[in-house]
Amino acid sequence: MDRDTAVRYLDRISAPEPRQPDLATLRELQRRHLETVPFENLSIHLGEPILLTEDALVEKVVGRRRGGFCYELNGLFSMLLTALGFDVRLHAASVFGADGTLSPAFDHLVLSVELDERWLVDVGFGVFADQPLRRDWPEAQEDPAGSFLVLDAPGGDLDLVMNGERQYRAEAYERRLTDFVRPCWWHATSPDSHFRTVARCSRRTEDGRVSIVGDRLYETAGGERTETVLATDAEMLTAYEKHFGMRLPRSPTC
Repeated sequence: MDRDTAVRYLDRISAPEPRQPDLATLRELQRRHLETVPFENLSIHLGEPILLTEDALVEKVVGRRRGGFCYELNGLFSMLLTALGFDVRLHAASVFGADGTLSPAFDHLVLSVELDERWLVDVGFGVFADQPLRRDWPEAQEDPAGSFLVLDAPGGDLDLVMNGERQYRAEAYERRLTDFVRPCWWHATSPDSHFRTVARCSRRTEDGRVSIVGDRLYETAGGERTETVLATDAEMLTAYEKHFGMRLPRSPTC
């Protein structure tokens, strides 16, 4: 990613150009990213291709002010961090199901960043940590989103635990973004992919979260949650523009 593109990306997330690649900068970039770039699967429901190339991701997230899911969001965020001088690595992860079983490898993409200590960074898992998590720290890490643990797992992998529940298992092995092209295609096209069941879009706010799932708008602020039915296409398109800054060509099918 060249400097001009990095500056446009920083403007997209309302972040000033950082002076140096340190922990304070990493925390600020992650927070701003989560509050501006939504986790969403709308391309699947709008019939749009999902391409894991820098040009395609920049055009979508920066140019069209859209979001994406893990491969897109963490993939592009890794390019920004690298352009800003951070030492970034990509890792595949398997997601824990409600019954405790693990999904196949490459079901998720998470980042690690090497500073004086090693940190895990994730802007593509929906509801998760607002701040980077220390990779080599056995105790609970308190975060605005909850309490997190990073636990050793077999083979040198790591289990990410949020509020007592295992979320995913990250591999220690470093990957390339091209390694995620096939699982990305599977999630976008397979009838067995949970991303195909309903259109969803969600982002962090200063005091909660705003989400659209199917035809429902959910707003959480100060611990209070409201639900609004978006009864018409016009109401849905207006809600996407108001809460996410998106001008969609049509309502995503559910």
